[in-house]
Amino acid sequence: MRRGLAVLAALGVLAGGYAALDAADLTPGLLTTRPAPPPPPTETPATRTLPVVAQPSAPASAGMPLPSLAGDARAATPAGVRTALAGVLRLPALDDSALVVRDGQSGDVLYEQDADTPRIPASTTKILSALAIGDAFAADATLTTRTVQGAAADEVVLVAGGDSLLAPGRGEPTAVAGRAGLGDLADATAAALRREGRTSVTLSVDTTYARGPLVAPTWATSFRPEGITGAVAMLGRSDQRATGGRIGPADPVASTLDRFATLLRDRGLTVSVSATPAPATPASAVSLGAVESAPVRDQLALALTESDNALTEILARQAASRSGVDTGGADGFARTGAWVVSRVAALGLGTGGVTLSDASGLSRQNRVTARLLTDVLVLGYDGRHPVLRTALDGLPVGGLSGTLAGRFDTPTTKDAAGRARAKTGTLTGANALAGSVVDDDGRLIVFSGLVADAGTNDARSALDRFVAAVAACGCR
Repeated sequence: MRRGLAVLAALGVLAGGYAALDAADLTPGLLTTRPAPPPPPTETPATRTLPVVAQPSAPASAGMPLPSLAGDARAATPAGVRTALAGVLRLPALDDSALVVRDGQSGDVLYEQDADTPRIPASTTKILSALAIGDAFAADATLTTRTVQGAAADEVVLVAGGDSLLAPGRGEPTAVAGRAGLGDLADATAAALRREGRTSVTLSVDTTYARGPLVAPTWATSFRPEGITGAVAMLGRSDQRATGGRIGPADPVASTLDRFATLLRDRGLTVSVSATPAPATPASAVSLGAVESAPVRDQLALALTESDNALTEILARQAASRSGVDTGGADGFARTGAWVVSRVAALGLGTGGVTLSDASGLSRQNRVTARLLTDVLVLGYDGRHPVLRTALDGLPVGGLSGTLAGRFDTPTTKDAAGRARAKTGTLTGANALAGSVVDDDGRLIVFSGLVADAGTNDARSALDRFVAAVAACGCR
């Protein structure tokens, strides 16, 4: 009975990738024989009222919101957690691991092992990036894609504003990917041009906003052509995202510009596309049209749900650029990663030994501690960082959605199915899991685990058993 109540407190039923570095690491459905999970829901789910922490609106890509941190559920004790974990900690896959378990409400440490040694975090890096991005953007911030009159009378400039999720046609008001539509922007632009009597234009693009390289020098050269990540650009289409092993375009800006030119032609205009990028758009430029993205908080939740590497980098680069960081040049990714660490440190969290060469976790040069991951999670659950809170609402749910859809389905791990919400991380020789789980008493527990030098399947199984052991007990 207690377990059933805990599950209901955690979430409702969801519909549910992340391409890793070999077939064993891939999202189901790409190179594995296991069928792919269904896509995340596109409608905004209902939210429950939280008695203490105000719950932000759940994004369209996310599941039910996290359980309330209020209530009278009894807290676990360190002794109880150690007893619950005794058998799991003997697993060989956890011989070289960093593990932390904390109370989600008080932040008290319930168990720790090698908590302060920096390790490769893989995609759990995104948890740190989510905090930094959320701290840089207002809770209701959106991204604007617009067209303006160029320097010449017949020139139209498409101004990139950071939205890489533009619909190739009309936008969908309830969507996250595809909220703003190139078709809607073409409607507004064509109407403005017709009012001025112009029917023939040259189209160029301004990409000066948050400029930077398309791929990081610390990534394997195969990552983009294999669909592990898309190219990082401040303009892109929702139908060309590199997720679940799908391969995105080498140049998202060029692809988007060509599509927009086609849409203008469909509206009766004669359009030639300039091969020369436009200079930075002056503030005095005459506006022809504009479309607004879904809120950044919802895009961030989508990035965590689907472990979208490019989307995470795109949002982090913008946040860093808006904070005054020069994100251009070969070191743009490293400077963005350094900005993430500095922003996390500025919020009072310990970052000793922590280094990031990117914001998504694809770089093997990244180093993060298990303690810091739980520090960010505890901070996110206290309600003072609404963008981060919404992003955490988007974390995959064990056995149900995203990169956890095919996990927590064995007799030794099923206790955490539907109760664990976590970010996975997989690089060859480095596996990670960090998030929250509701224990048998309905108490929220946060955890992180970083495992080195274990096979992917063994590491995942051990981490899942680690979480399930915490979920299955009241731990007092």
